[in-house]
Amino acid sequence: MAKFKFHKFAAVAVLVATSAWIATGEFSSVGSASQEAQTAEPAAEPERRVALKTVQVAVPPRLEHARTIHVSGQTEADKRSVLAARTAGIVQELAVDEGSHVKAGDLILRLEAEGKEAAVASARQTLAQREAEAAASERLAKTGNLASLQLDVARANLASAQSALELAQAELDRISVRAPFDGVVDKVQVEEGTALMQGAEVATLLKLDPIVAVGEVSERDLGTVKPGDKAEVHLVNGETLDGEIRYVSRAASPQTRTYRLEVVSSNPDGLIPAGMTAEIRVKTEMVETVALPRSVVTLNSDGELGIRAVNTADEVHFFPIDIVDDTPEALYLAGIPEDVRVIVAGQDLVTEGEKVQAEKADEATIRELASTVKPEQEQ
Repeated sequence: MAKFKFHKFAAVAVLVATSAWIATGEFSSVGSASQEAQTAEPAAEPERRVALKTVQVAVPPRLEHARTIHVSGQTEADKRSVLAARTAGIVQELAVDEGSHVKAGDLILRLEAEGKEAAVASARQTLAQREAEAAASERLAKTGNLASLQLDVARANLASAQSALELAQAELDRISVRAPFDGVVDKVQVEEGTALMQGAEVATLLKLDPIVAVGEVSERDLGTVKPGDKAEVHLVNGETLDGEIRYVSRAASPQTRTYRLEVVSSNPDGLIPAGMTAEIRVKTEMVETVALPRSVVTLNSDGELGIRAVNTADEVHFFPIDIVDDTPEALYLAGIPEDVRVIVAGQDLVTEGEKVQAEKADEATIRELASTVKPEQEQ
């Protein structure tokens, strides 16, 4: 019998063992069991529910409000005139001091006459003589005893005498400087005995009643102000004046693109000086607004300013706003639909279209919201 080799025996042993394992069928259930275990595992997990975000909402009050335009400026005199000498001469009389109140026509100063009064007296005498000659010539001409040519000469002499008197009187009047309007002497530039040239500055006269508050209104606000509108002038010393717009420029400043605005206020005693810092406040027409605290305002994904609110299905919507007025108490906004539930807490944590759980704002939030409305605005 041939000798049986070891490697052949090993191969037969492996074949027998493999046949036995296949016969058991265990290999076919390994993958199935694993798949069944994986399939059964999700079924064993509990069902997951997405929690809705909670926001607080409130219906803000609606009220009529007039936007206030704030314009920075300063006070100016209604009129300002720098008086000057109309002829050369020596100051003979200075009738005012700085701070003096004068009426239109009051004497400010007088120069030395230097023969001008005598020239007026001489011109008057000459005129009287020429008037008498002209009257005699008229009588003689009516009776035919005077040629018409001689009558014309008499009339010409009379006219020349009248002109000479007017010139002499005008020259005499030039030695006096008088107030052109009621006002206060703000500055005196000369003293008695001073030699003046023609055109030299003598005094500065201000008219402070009414006082004028002057500011610059922006292009955006130009269409909302007009002459005749009422305004308030708040001075730096805390005083408040009622005024009226008298002028709005129709040409913008090339540097600032703003328009000059003038408001006049009564100042009968002249106590309010020119050059005082002031703020002009002009109220525009009344519009329907919603008063909300600044914390409610937010931005959408496009950077647009507005508020977020929820509809009847508790879905978030964004409403762009128009800021009618910005006061220390609240923002007065337009563009918000009626009866909308504004999100007053959590508005920055939700997005448009998201469904939320809307709860009525607590008493503290409602109280803060109500405090943005002044008592006189609630009436």
